[in-house]
Amino acid sequence: MRVYFIGVCGTAMGNVAILLKKQGDQVAGSDAGVYPPMSDVLRDAGIELFEGFNQQEMLDWKPDRVVVGNAVSRGNPQVEFVLRTRLIPFVSLPQLIGEDLIGSRPSLVVAGTHGKTTTTSLASFALQQLGENPGFLVGGVPLDLSSGNELGEPNSPFVIEGDEYDSAFFDKRSKFIHYRPRILILNNLEFDHGDIFRDLMDISRSFSHLLRVVPENGFILRNGDDQNIMSLPNASWCETFSIGMGENNDFRILEFTENREGVYFQLHWRGKFITEVNWGMAGEFNARNLAMSLLGSILVQAARHERTVDASNPFADLQIPDYTKCKGVKRRQEILIDQPRVVVMSDFAHHPTAIEGTLQSIRSRWPDRKIVACFEPRSNTAVTNIFQDQFADSLAVADEVLLGSVHRADKIPVAQRINTRAMIQRMQDAGKKGTAFSDNQKLAEFLESSLTTEEPVLVVFFSNGSFDGVMDRFSKFSKNL
Repeated sequence: MRVYFIGVCGTAMGNVAILLKKQGDQVAGSDAGVYPPMSDVLRDAGIELFEGFNQQEMLDWKPDRVVVGNAVSRGNPQVEFVLRTRLIPFVSLPQLIGEDLIGSRPSLVVAGTHGKTTTTSLASFALQQLGENPGFLVGGVPLDLSSGNELGEPNSPFVIEGDEYDSAFFDKRSKFIHYRPRILILNNLEFDHGDIFRDLMDISRSFSHLLRVVPENGFILRNGDDQNIMSLPNASWCETFSIGMGENNDFRILEFTENREGVYFQLHWRGKFITEVNWGMAGEFNARNLAMSLLGSILVQAARHERTVDASNPFADLQIPDYTKCKGVKRRQEILIDQPRVVVMSDFAHHPTAIEGTLQSIRSRWPDRKIVACFEPRSNTAVTNIFQDQFADSLAVADEVLLGSVHRADKIPVAQRINTRAMIQRMQDAGKKGTAFSDNQKLAEFLESSLTTEEPVLVVFFSNGSFDGVMDRFSKFSKNL
């Protein structure tokens, strides 16, 4: 099969292109900007790249199938050629993943507003520890795996993040609908992606559609502490287990403690002690991510070997993976600098709940440090005023808040744009200290000039982007303190 990717240099597109190449397909692709590091990674994998979207170049390559990336829209010359001539079949990336990579393999799909990347990484790690050679696609940089994408053995489990975002300009179904879940993890559910969903009910509807594609011999693992998850329709045709801290959960997290030395908790199945965990991954949310990944990996392994699962204790006589040294995923409470005077941390959180949970975890681990939270409104939802007050309240868990410039502010109407000065006013009214900056480099200058006392400080940067280089700049500055 000769497969051509339009928009190949996107992270997801590039990783899938590499997996198809490993699978034995001939692969090429085009993009508006073909530059390192992705261009080098793709070329090293033997993938032919074309700069721009020339119709004739695509036609001359003679593809059997075209994959249209989610960032590609109408007006793209190659897209218009495919639509006009009908000479070449085309699909969205999620459809290709479901058909060509997952196929009939037992799949573990991790869905939810938060924790998808970490849980996917932990489940892939667990399966490797259990003796499997799984395929997986991780939407970040895992620190416990050799890479973020692996084909695995043909009949081994396939682990993937189930993103609720739409699939392509011509396919408005959520990506996860295409992934054929045998085991489905539902971490949590909140309103997000305000650019494509109207409200919580709208996004919940998409999750309910996902439930309907789980087969009768599948399993659903749900966060029993999340009311929105528990309000989804009951999938009566398959087994459902709940995971969490509350007493009504099948798989419970108990005795959770967290400090600078690390995290400790126990896991119990329906009142029976299963194992204890001592590790360095912070936060109650990561304890739940681990519990989800552990149960999910055991269930998908059982499906792969056609083994009956004993619901009274799925862990009976089975190896429990050693998570002790797991580091998770890059940019999840990632410590960039650890000095006596200053700790610098990077975190990918860009939703109020995720930010609040991370700051609470940081507070538990560093109770004696002044915590300064720097936030860059950057995601499609964060740049709007949908969560303006919620962002202000979650960031106020810190001792001081610095708000960076709104990413591509000129693209958002003023009436819909997040107002960072109003956020600071809300914090100040609540007795908190904060400053808003129209330029991220000004924020960096303020940080550097403010470190004049001997008070130990922890600075955490929240952004799903680069923060215009501010994180790197301040890290280099802090090394010499």
